[in-house]
Amino acid sequence: MPEPLILASGSAIRATLLRNAGLNFTTALPRVDEDAMRDALRTEGATSRDIADALAEMKAAKVSARNPGALVIGCDQILAQGSHILSKPVNQDDAIAQLSQLRGSVHQLLSAAVIYENDKPIWRHVGVVRLHMRDASDAYLRDYVSRNWEDIRHCVGAYQIEAEGVRLFHRIEGDYFNILGLPLLELLSYLTLRGTVPA
Repeated sequence: MPEPLILASGSAIRATLLRNAGLNFTTALPRVDEDAMRDALRTEGATSRDIADALAEMKAAKVSARNPGALVIGCDQILAQGSHILSKPVNQDDAIAQLSQLRGSVHQLLSAAVIYENDKPIWRHVGVVRLHMRDASDAYLRDYVSRNWEDIRHCVGAYQIEAEGVRLFHRIEGDYFNILGLPLLELLSYLTLRGTVPA
């Protein structure tokens, strides 16, 4: 009998992706101070990839400790422009500033997933997407943020590519699921090979 599967995330999008893929799972919110750990890792000179991986692992570890015998999926996503890591916008002005910083350039979304079982990591993957943002006008960025604020206020980079935010880009290199915050294909491949998901 397959082990219980737990998504250590409060993300509705990640849960929808797993549900749409036909997985049976429960969710659990990990109690972690992401900002403190992210800041500590940045101070230590960790790369964006390492930070995404470490945060995903921390979430999986927290929930795994409370759920022996279960497979626990921890996830995290980092938006990086070069060595600079962006955070969620604090207000509309900050959202406009973030979009202004990103426009006309390339940034990366790193989507990490780590699976824990009995307090040990057994699988990990970091998917990378390169996004080329067009040089949108100041007026468009202001209008975009104003129209979409309720949807983008919790989004790093201040956009949702699955909605109007796609108009901000002229080229995207990478997997769409990674943009949404989960390396879904790699995760499903592992769970299938393990026998957790029927082949």
